[in-house]
Amino acid sequence: MAVVEKTEGKSESRPFEADVAKLLHLMVHSVYSDKSVFLRELIANAADACERLRYEAIANPALLGQEPDNDTKLRITVALDPQGKSLAVEDNGIGMSRDEMIEALGTIARSGTKAFLDKIEATRGAAEAAAEASPLIGRFGVGFYSAFMVAERVDVISRRAGTEEAWQWASEGKGEFAVSPAAATAAPRRGTRVVLHLMDDARDYTERFRIEQLIKAQSGHVPVPISIVDKPGAAPEEITDGAALWAKPKSEIKPADYVDFYRSIAGMFDEPALTLHYRAEGRQDYTTLFFVPSTRPFDLFDPDRKGRIKLYVKRVFITDDADILPRYLRFVRGLVDSADLPLNVSREKIQESPLLAAIRKSATGRVLSELERLAEKEPQNFAKIWDVFGAVLKEGIYEDFERRDALLKLARFKTTVGDDWRSLKDYVGALKTNQTAIYYLTGDDLRRLKTSPHLEGFRARGVEVLLLPDPVDTFWVMPGVSFDGKPFKSVTQGAADLALIPLLDAKGQAGADIAESVKQFLAFLKNTLGDAVAEVRASERLTDSAVCLVAPESGPDRALEKLLASAGRLNSASKPILEVNPRHKLVVALADLPGSERAFKEDAAHLLFDEARMLEGDRPADVKLFSDRLSRVLERSLGSSS
Repeated sequence: MAVVEKTEGKSESRPFEADVAKLLHLMVHSVYSDKSVFLRELIANAADACERLRYEAIANPALLGQEPDNDTKLRITVALDPQGKSLAVEDNGIGMSRDEMIEALGTIARSGTKAFLDKIEATRGAAEAAAEASPLIGRFGVGFYSAFMVAERVDVISRRAGTEEAWQWASEGKGEFAVSPAAATAAPRRGTRVVLHLMDDARDYTERFRIEQLIKAQSGHVPVPISIVDKPGAAPEEITDGAALWAKPKSEIKPADYVDFYRSIAGMFDEPALTLHYRAEGRQDYTTLFFVPSTRPFDLFDPDRKGRIKLYVKRVFITDDADILPRYLRFVRGLVDSADLPLNVSREKIQESPLLAAIRKSATGRVLSELERLAEKEPQNFAKIWDVFGAVLKEGIYEDFERRDALLKLARFKTTVGDDWRSLKDYVGALKTNQTAIYYLTGDDLRRLKTSPHLEGFRARGVEVLLLPDPVDTFWVMPGVSFDGKPFKSVTQGAADLALIPLLDAKGQAGADIAESVKQFLAFLKNTLGDAVAEVRASERLTDSAVCLVAPESGPDRALEKLLASAGRLNSASKPILEVNPRHKLVVALADLPGSERAFKEDAAHLLFDEARMLEGDRPADVKLFSDRLSRVLERSLGSSS
């Protein structure tokens, strides 16, 4: 944002930040499937302002005013003016000062805006951009700016509680906004009024029936009463009572009510995949209403992303990012309303309360037990949740030692057996004779994992292997982690230990002896490759491929080592072990070449090593040398064939 001197008492124009200007341009010039989202977003902002005033009034009751002012009851009013072609959303909440208005309405959280714009700009054409933008609006907290989908100009008049000054913000959504003092008579006594001067094609948003229907459908469970004024001069008529949904008996709540409430507090357009509503009584008295979304927020893996759990105390809003659930459950939306936490302390102190710590522990256990129940009773619905949020839940296996066993039971994996999700219980139930470990393969691409040469010996014996393509997988499968007494073992690390597990096709089992010429060739490979490899040895895990690389028995496996190296957290990488299939036709043929072909065999040795690197997705160690060697080998092959 451009730096402009503060000029008290005068109108001042300011440019939007670049990202905001781009976002407004996108909204104004794209066609959205559901423009009515603007009303839900403005009402949600108004409700937040009322809740924040209720909290601040705990320490300063004068902010709420006194009777007979009739201003002690928090409310939201939607006023329609069909003749003037305008719609206003007004609240008597906390209001905004001049600086707060500039900060709140002239900027958007950078990370969310950037992710939003990057997503839209990745599409091609206005039609595709519009189709992508519509379901994204609610996921980034751009709520206020959605007003420009229907308004050619937006005015915001606000007076902060406890102050006399009122300010007006105005913009046409075309790159800049103006801030000026507002006339005392034109401003609310306390709170904010957002006036939308509607576009011609949005005049139907001044129709009483349409607006009342939208409010009841989208915002019927906002915990602040909502009234409607259907024309200038008419008396306000309350259409929602502000009763908190979570405080009602579950028997009185319809499934559609939960969906509407979820959408209003989560800013999402999907339906929740799981709803968890319960009241805990005993040592702690609190009510919980949690939702698991059915779609993934685009900022789910943002390092700065906080949780989305609102905290109330006796229906008084405290904070919208309470530290209620662990980070690996950050996709859960909802609220906790406590009857025991103190109201007369700061938000920071409440977060440190032992009572809240007990709520955290209980709520986390309840969410995990509900997911476990869903996995057992409705495996298909649980699989959908795991498909969307499994990569986040697996963070808990690494971070939450206390609940590791519960999370391992919940975990689902793609494996070398079919395409369905498999549990560790399924895996252990299908162990082969003499199999003592749970085998896994980590990487960054599921398709590449499925074709890895490291799997050949396991497939030949019918041994199932977990395929782990998420970055967190390389961390939680650490030494010491086990399930049902079976340790996890990487198929790219150490010896395969497959000799005791019988092959599925006994006829295809070759003799254990390795030809002497092949043994000599393995020694030749080690001598030729030198320090590039720690060891060259015959492989138990290869049946079709000629070579592969494995990590030493101790230290990180291949995938973890690469990840640490790319993050700059590994001073020196360990040297890989080159495993060679001693019965592969190419290996046997190279081993049988006479000593006069030493130069050719040296080129072949380096090419075999580069082949093993490329099978892991790496480039050859030296591209120029690789090209030269390949050319010489091809020339020699063409010469011998002619």
